[in-house]
Amino acid sequence: MAHLRLLAPLAGWCSSLEEAPDPVFAGRMLGDGVLIDPTSATVLAPCEGEIILLPATKHAVTIRAAGGIEVLVHIGIDTVGLGGEGFERHTRTGTHVRTGEPLISFDMDVVAQRAKSLVTPVIVTEGHGYSVVRRCEGGALRAGDFLMELAVGEGRSGTPVDWHAASVVRRIQVPFEHGIHARPAALLAQSIKQMAVDVQVSANGRQADARSTVALMSLGVRCGDEIVIEARGRDARAAVEALVGVIGAAGAVAAEPRRAGTAAARALGTDVAAANLGVPGASTAAALGSLSGPGSVATPVVDGARVLKGVVASRGLAIGRAFRFGRPEVNVAEAGAGVAFESASLENARATVAAGLRQRLQTASSTVREIVSAHLELLEDPQFLASSNAWIAKGKSAGWSWRSALRVSVDALRDLNDTRMRERIDDLLDLETQVLLALQGTPGTGTDIPQDAILIARDLLPSQLVSLDAARVGAICMAAGGPTSHAAILAAALGIPSLVALGPAVLEIENGTALLVDASAGLLQVDPPDSALREARGRLAVRRRQLAEAAAAAGTQCRMADGTRIEVLANVGSLAEAQAAVRNGAEGCGLLRTEFLFLERTEPPGESEQLARYQEIATAFADRPVVIRTLDIGGDKPIPYLPLPHEDNPALGLRGVRTSLWNPDLLRMQLRAILRVRPSGQCRILLPMITDAAEVRAVRRMVEEERAAVDNASEVAIRVGAMIETPAAAMTAEIIAREADFLSLGTNDLTQYALAMDRGHAELAPRLDALHPAVLRLIAQTTAAAKAHSRTVAVCGGLASDPLAVPVLIGLGVEELSVVPSAVGELKALIGALDLVACRELARMSLEQESAAAVRALLVRSRDLTAEVTR
Repeated sequence: MAHLRLLAPLAGWCSSLEEAPDPVFAGRMLGDGVLIDPTSATVLAPCEGEIILLPATKHAVTIRAAGGIEVLVHIGIDTVGLGGEGFERHTRTGTHVRTGEPLISFDMDVVAQRAKSLVTPVIVTEGHGYSVVRRCEGGALRAGDFLMELAVGEGRSGTPVDWHAASVVRRIQVPFEHGIHARPAALLAQSIKQMAVDVQVSANGRQADARSTVALMSLGVRCGDEIVIEARGRDARAAVEALVGVIGAAGAVAAEPRRAGTAAARALGTDVAAANLGVPGASTAAALGSLSGPGSVATPVVDGARVLKGVVASRGLAIGRAFRFGRPEVNVAEAGAGVAFESASLENARATVAAGLRQRLQTASSTVREIVSAHLELLEDPQFLASSNAWIAKGKSAGWSWRSALRVSVDALRDLNDTRMRERIDDLLDLETQVLLALQGTPGTGTDIPQDAILIARDLLPSQLVSLDAARVGAICMAAGGPTSHAAILAAALGIPSLVALGPAVLEIENGTALLVDASAGLLQVDPPDSALREARGRLAVRRRQLAEAAAAAGTQCRMADGTRIEVLANVGSLAEAQAAVRNGAEGCGLLRTEFLFLERTEPPGESEQLARYQEIATAFADRPVVIRTLDIGGDKPIPYLPLPHEDNPALGLRGVRTSLWNPDLLRMQLRAILRVRPSGQCRILLPMITDAAEVRAVRRMVEEERAAVDNASEVAIRVGAMIETPAAAMTAEIIAREADFLSLGTNDLTQYALAMDRGHAELAPRLDALHPAVLRLIAQTTAAAKAHSRTVAVCGGLASDPLAVPVLIGLGVEELSVVPSAVGELKALIGALDLVACRELARMSLEQESAAAVRALLVRSRDLTAEVTR
C-alpha cells in the first residue's frame, strides 16, 4: 500500500477539523483533514499533482495527487461569497504543480473582515480509498511543515450497482446562493454515500459523478442553473429523491415545519432560504429572490426574463416601463464676480430654498416633515456657512463655494464605518443641489414622468421624491441606497413600491423596457413574459378589489370570524394622520408619537401648546381611545435643547423613559398637558423603553402628584401602560404587569435587541425579522404574563402592520393591533376571516421553528392553503 505525505500549505496554527465553524467541514462531510488558522497569505501546494479545480472565485483549490487522492485547500469559511475579491491565483486548472509551489495569494484583512472565518480547512476529499496514518495534532506550523500522512488504497468501495435496474432522470433548478460550491457539493455527495447507485449530474455541457464533491464543484453550476440528475442501480429512485431533497431542503422545512432543523437545513445555512422554496402558491421568481444576493452578478433567469435581486424599501407590486431618472447635473463656475455679489447670491438662494422647505412643512406628513426639518437645520448649519464664506472671500463663486463646503462633510461621512451615517450623504447632496439650482434660478425639480413609470436610478434625492406625482409612479428601483435612507423612507410614506441596492445591472436597463417589480419578494423582472404579466395583473386586480372591500367595511367593529373581538387602532404623529386614521376606520389611536412636538425646534413646547395639539388629535378621534406615548428621545433621536451626556452606544444609553426620568421637569410638563385633555379618561399614557417595574411606579407617582395639583386635570384615574421593547421587559412582564394597566409591544426595538442587530443597519436588514422564533417567544411570554393579571396586550411596532404576521400575533394572545393608518381597513378585513383556534395552532407551530425564514414559509403556506380552500 502506497503512502502520501502532505505538507502544510500555510503557516499558522493547526487544530482539529471538528473546530471548524461550519457543520459540513466539522462533520467531515467533504472528507478528513485538519484546520489551519493562517498567519501567512500564500497557499503552497501541499503535494505534487494536477490542479483539477480552481474556481473563478479563487477561494479554494483542489489537487489530484498520486493514487487519485484529491486534496482541497479551502481558504476561510463562506469565502465563496466574496466573488474573488482579495484573492489572486498563481496557477490554473490542468497545471501540474510540485510540492511547495505558490497556488493562491489572499489579502488577510479583506478576507478576515468579510468572511465568516479565516480558518482554512485542508481536506482529503471523500470518494477514494485512503486512511490517515498520522497527522499534525495541533500547534504552530510553518509553511512546508509536516501536516498529514495517508495510506492510499485501491479506490472507492461500496455496494455493487445493479445495472439492470431502471434508470431515473430528474431536472431541477439550483437555488444555492453561490451555486454548487463546497458546502452544497458535500451535502449532495453525502446524501447518497451508502446507496447502491451510480449517479451522474449534468450541467453546462459537462457531467460529474454525484459522489465526488470535487467533480460537482467543477461543473460550475450557478444559482438558477438547471441540472439533470440521472441515476442507475437498485437505489436509483431513492438516490434521486435524496439529492432533490437536499436541493429543496428549504421547501421541506416549509412543507413540514415540525421537522425544521434537519442536518441538511442547518448545514446549508445561508445557501438556502426557507421563505419561498417549496411553498404552494409561491412563484419561482419569489423562490429565486430569496436565494440571490442584492445586485448579484450571476443574474438568475425565470421564464425567460432576467431577474435582479434587491433589498425591499417599500412593499408592493407594480407593472410598467423603465424610466431613467437621474439626479440633476449642475455645473458651476469656480471664479466669482466679487465677494459682495457672491455672498448676496448665496444668501438669496438659501432663502429661496428655506422658503420652499417651510412651505412643504405646512402640509407634510410626519415622515416628510421630519426629513424637511432636517434639511432646514442643515441649511442653517454654521459650519457650512463659514466654510462657504471663506471660499467666497478667496474669490470663488457662490455655487463653487457651497459645493466645496458640503463635499468636505460628504467625504467625512463616507469614511465612517456606520451605514446609517453614510446614508445621510443623500441629505447633504440633496441640499447642495437645491441651493445650486436656486442660484441658477431653477429651484424646481419637476420632471414629466409617464404614467406607471418604473423609475430607474442609481439613487434619488429626498427632494426629488417629495416633488414627484406619486400617482404616476409605478415603482422605484435604485442601484444603490439602503432601506433606512430618507429616500427609502419617503417612498414608503408615499406608498410607492421600491427596491434599493439592485446593483449596477439595473442602470443598464433601457428606457421603455417592460418591467415587473415584486417589492415584497425583492425582485425586478426585466422583459417579463406575457404569462408573468398576466399573473401579476391578476394579483393587482385582486389587491385592488380587496382594498375596496376593506375600505367599505372599515367603519365596522373588528371581530374575527368566530366573534372574537380584536381592536385595530392606528399609530399617528400628527393631526393629518389622525384624521386619515379615522377615515380608514381606526378604532382609536394605539400610539401617538409625541416627538413631532419636540424635534423641530430649539426649545421645548410649553404645557399649553402640548395640550392644544393633544386635544385636537383627541377630538379627531371623537370617543375613541388615544394612547399618548411620553417623549421617546435619545439614541438616534436627540434634541438640541436637551444636551444628553456623550454615549459611545446611544442605543444602549439614555433612551425612552430613562431620558424622561433623567429630566423629570420635562416629563411632568408633558404629563400635566395629557391630564388636561377632555373628555376625562379618553387619553392613556404609554411609557417607552421600560426595563423594570420601578420605572412604571416612578412615573405613576408623578402622574398622581400632577393630577392632584393641576386644575381641571382628568377627573378619573388615567391608565398608564408600559412598552415592552427589550428582552428584559418581556422576561419580567409578569412583574411589570402588576404595576402597568396595559402592555404594548414595540416589535421594532424588541427585535433589534433580541437579535443583537442594529435596526438601521442596511446590510443586516434582510435578517432583522420580527418573526424570528426568539422574538415570538418573547411576545408569547409577555401575553401570558398580561393574561395572568387581566391586562390587555397591544402590538404597536411594525410587525402589527404585516398581514402575514397578524394571525400569529392573535394566536399568541395579542388583543389590539396599532398600525399605520393606511393598513387599518385591510387588516380589519383580514381579521374578519380568521378563526381563533386556527390562529393559536399556527402560533404554536411558529414557536417551534428554527428561523424567521421557516416561520414565514409556514405562514405563506398556511395563507395560500386558506386562500385555496375559500376560492
